[in-house]
Amino acid sequence: MLLFASTVFTSAFLLFLVQPIIAKQILPWFGGNASVWTICMVFFQLLLLGGYAYADALVRRCVPRTQAIVHSVLLAASLAFLPILAAESWKPAPDTEPTARILLLLFSTIGLPYFLLSTTGPLVQAWFARSFPSATVYRLFALSNFASLLALIAYPPVIEPAISLQAQSWAWSAVYLVFAGLCAASAWKAAAKPNVAAVFATEISSENTANSPPRTAEYLLWLALSALGSLMLLAVTSHITQNVASVPFVWIVPLVLYLLSFILVFDVGGARAKSGWYARAWGLPALFALMVGMSWFLYQNLGVMDIRYSIALYSAGLFAACMFCHGELAAMRPAPQYLTRFYLMISIGGATGGLFVGLIAPRIFTSFIELPLALVSCGALAALLSWRSAPDGSGFTWRRFLAFATPVAALAVTATVAWHGYKYYDYIHSDAIVMKRNFYGTLRVKEYDRGRDEQMTRALVHGVINHGWQYTDPALRTQPISYFGPGSGIARALEYYDKGPRRVGVIGLGVGVFMAWGRPGDSFRIYELDPDVVRIAREQFHYLADSKAKIEIVTGDGRLNMERDAPQRFDLISVDAFSSGSIPIHLLTREALQAYRRHLAPGGVVVYNVTNRFVNLAPLLKLVAEAEGMQALLINDDPSENKYSGTAYVLVTDNTTLIADKRFANADDIEPIPGLSAWTDTFNNLFKVVR
Repeated sequence: MLLFASTVFTSAFLLFLVQPIIAKQILPWFGGNASVWTICMVFFQLLLLGGYAYADALVRRCVPRTQAIVHSVLLAASLAFLPILAAESWKPAPDTEPTARILLLLFSTIGLPYFLLSTTGPLVQAWFARSFPSATVYRLFALSNFASLLALIAYPPVIEPAISLQAQSWAWSAVYLVFAGLCAASAWKAAAKPNVAAVFATEISSENTANSPPRTAEYLLWLALSALGSLMLLAVTSHITQNVASVPFVWIVPLVLYLLSFILVFDVGGARAKSGWYARAWGLPALFALMVGMSWFLYQNLGVMDIRYSIALYSAGLFAACMFCHGELAAMRPAPQYLTRFYLMISIGGATGGLFVGLIAPRIFTSFIELPLALVSCGALAALLSWRSAPDGSGFTWRRFLAFATPVAALAVTATVAWHGYKYYDYIHSDAIVMKRNFYGTLRVKEYDRGRDEQMTRALVHGVINHGWQYTDPALRTQPISYFGPGSGIARALEYYDKGPRRVGVIGLGVGVFMAWGRPGDSFRIYELDPDVVRIAREQFHYLADSKAKIEIVTGDGRLNMERDAPQRFDLISVDAFSSGSIPIHLLTREALQAYRRHLAPGGVVVYNVTNRFVNLAPLLKLVAEAEGMQALLINDDPSENKYSGTAYVLVTDNTTLIADKRFANADDIEPIPGLSAWTDTFNNLFKVVR
């Protein structure tokens, strides 16, 4: 028993530990965008589906000795993938379609090892069930989810800040070697029992067993419940990460809750009910209350609320939804001889939810509406299951009354959620001149009355963050407003170089407001990740066309393109590429500053826009600058007119004359954060800079 349990535990630990390790390796190559994690999750779910299908076929079609031979050969072949380090050749070229490249990259880096890890749960449980018929096999499922949970909880506070990414990959690979040995030993241990094959074959082929085979309706419910759980996981994760940061600890919170629900509902030992710690008596009321709260705040604040309350609300709602989905699944679990088919349907549902959020929704919707759809689906499924389980008979009993009242309440809540979802959808679409959605998020162009002069402005909104605006009046539209107004840190820095033609590098286009500062003879080279942002800036705004400077635009990740470019001798480099509030860590490391510095002219400056509600980046950039022998200045600007936004810029330079210039005499002190160290590509931890 210890051998089987150790194999399941090690497999599940590695299965979920590899997810943040590999995702963090490739995140900088694709712009540090939250969608990278979503596509990674789609890949993991697809391979999990393949692994469960393989396990089901192997158990049903092969005798134990053949199972041991086939699986041992695959385990040996998987060692060729070690260590799990993504090859530099997979870095995308400009204008590369990211989704397919990420999927191919992941397959080439961890494909076979991850596939075999994903087979272990159902396969080893099947071997265990045949070797120990009287044991409770579903406790191994709870154990595997506990191991997965342990891996995820350990990563942000223990593994990520203490071990470099390369060391993480080598350590994971070493433990995988141990797993391969354990798994092969389990296969041959099960095959060594002479009566295993006959007994298990009889169990799955006999139609006179005490446990009848699952019906079609049960298969469909397994599929629907697992798909809805996966849909809720990815929809809530996307909702949170759109406006915080695409880093493992933010991804991990929803995934931890998702796994915890599996552990609790499959804890079926002792006096626990068939659905573990889940019961409809408290599960459905909690689900209904949180669904209403999530949908109300989704519309009322469009997701913009204090980060502590936002994460708490949506995480609690996700947990209630997962307890409902997985608790109902646990209550419908079949006898052990059907467990591989049960897990196969769960994995099909999980992959279906992942495919919808990761691949289908961005192509059929112009806005992010997966979360409202998931909430409505939760209510509808709760109503359906409540109706199905209503007791027969006549006469009034409180049990019968509650059984019929529950689906009515579910339908009422569903209607409420749907209404708020519709208002959310209507709000973000109303008066939108342009609506776009792609791998990098949602974009919309709207017009507003802004400022004391009551002039109309046209703005670009990415997610819920405004990325700049422009007056619609032709007489005013060349004015530099929003985050680039007179007195802002970046405007002062550019004015410092006003004695001749200026060469400027810009990471992050927005609507192009910064180009309004261009003069004849100036040259602006712009690096923009999202081609749709470039199209919108050219078609819906006039800063690029009206600028007096020469404009060059390079699409693709700014840092990758700078690493490819010959030295550009920029006087100033602007780093302002925060997508909908997310923090692209790979643009803030020592290696990133080294790449920027290679392109600076003597006496040049790198200007970081650190205006952010959630993280305090100025102390970090000061440490990064000092580590590279440079100095950092913090310029805060709080204008009185609404046509400008309050901003915070950090200027990093080795130009002592610039630092002493009167334009920066009012620079603010940068208060250090205890325990914070300069970020590198392999060592960084967002925990330290969260406000």
